[in-house]
Amino acid sequence: MDYIKVKDKDHLERDTYSHGIVSTDVDSYNAYIQSYKKAYNESQRIKNLESDVSEIKSDLNEIKNLLRSLANGS
Repeated sequence: MDYIKVKDKDHLERDTYSHGIVSTDVDSYNAYIQSYKKAYNESQRIKNLESDVSEIKSDLNEIKNLLRSLANGS
């Protein structure tokens, strides 16, 4: 594949076969990938925390029911 520089745009090139514009700005691409990974990791962390809270709530309900059973003499 051959590329031709886009006039007045150092980080853009045109593919001579598809006529598409291709960005060659590796630094911006790497910054985007890092940003995406950070957002993904934060999303996973939140999902894990939500799961942990749900599990704790379930455990507390079970403990509460056991205490009620003991208090009622069952």
